[in-house]
Amino acid sequence: MHSRMSLLHSLATDNEKKMVLLVMDGLGGVQGADGLTELEKAQTPLMDRLAAESELGLLSMVDVGITPGSGPGHLSLFGYDPLSWSIGRGILEALGVGAHVGAGDICARGNFCTVGSEGIIVDRRAGRIPTEESAKVVKKLQDAIRSIDDVQVTFYPGLEHRFVVVFSGEGLCEEVNDADPQKEGLPMRWAVAQNEKARRTEEIINAFIKEVWDVLNDEHPANGCLLRGFSSAPHIPSLGELYKIKPVALATYPMYRGLASLVGMDVRDAGETLEQLFHAVGTYWDDYNFFYVHVKYTDSRGEDGNFSEKVRVIEDVDRLLPKILDLRPDVLAITGDHSTPAILAGHSWHDVPLLLWSPYARRSGAAEFGEKSCAQGNIGHMQGEKLMGLMLAHSLKLNKYGA
Repeated sequence: MHSRMSLLHSLATDNEKKMVLLVMDGLGGVQGADGLTELEKAQTPLMDRLAAESELGLLSMVDVGITPGSGPGHLSLFGYDPLSWSIGRGILEALGVGAHVGAGDICARGNFCTVGSEGIIVDRRAGRIPTEESAKVVKKLQDAIRSIDDVQVTFYPGLEHRFVVVFSGEGLCEEVNDADPQKEGLPMRWAVAQNEKARRTEEIINAFIKEVWDVLNDEHPANGCLLRGFSSAPHIPSLGELYKIKPVALATYPMYRGLASLVGMDVRDAGETLEQLFHAVGTYWDDYNFFYVHVKYTDSRGEDGNFSEKVRVIEDVDRLLPKILDLRPDVLAITGDHSTPAILAGHSWHDVPLLLWSPYARRSGAAEFGEKSCAQGNIGHMQGEKLMGLMLAHSLKLNKYGA
């Protein structure tokens, strides 16, 4: 166990104070034409009021200049060193959709995509086809593809263009690079083994993708697939046992439910909309004392390069925030797991804004919640993995260290 994690574990004490970690995925941004980021551009009167009464800062999820994936970003927020605990997106997505992943199995996160002439990837997300249509395509594939070279293949539908595939057989290895060019307009990038022991897995994966393309040849826009995050199930210490808390996860997207499940959180139904997500906090309020609430759409709109829509999602969160504040949490942290500036249409290395409210917060007096005010905040620049300790301290859940 990491030394800092061991320290928090040794100091943790149980009480019923309520903590809420509100994660707006990809929250951080870069200024647009008017010099404002998406968060600064958004009309957020409630978050701005909270900012004046809170401690502010910026979180570095992995290290300076390193662009984090959602897995490392969230592990950092939950208090795990993301460099010590490496978890693939495949296992997170698989657990999130309720997939069975046995010992030795390899799972991957799949995207349906649109493949053009000569294998050029025209659209990595197949136009974000509706979840209902995606489920039909998954069924078609499962009926057609049961195994590849004595390796059993099991499909699980996800949201929109996403699905999960689990490979079950002997001698499989997760050490295979993603089968995804990462950008449109490029030829397919096939899976490549990172070492000799993963060579057979590489061959099975690439044979699988070719079969998928053959089966979907007459479909549109989902006529192919890409696979990322090849991984097996790791063992990771439970969040509840580490910090003596009763944690629950409320998230609408499978991957984040999977991550929460992996660290020992209870995962409860959060509906499909932002309104249902925020309503769910009150539904489970009496049963838990740590609430992880995940908003996906800030990230997806940023990845679409849609500045104004990312602004709108942030404003929607501000409008719904009373559903949490009316419950009177003892500690509230609002942040992201990484930055997704619309100008870059993808994750970035920029530090993430943090607002931390509690009765014991040293008030910033800031006029708004945004990157500039957070850069001048009293928390300063902090490693993301230290946030959990700060939340525990503000909820009076840590005993004194030493005499």
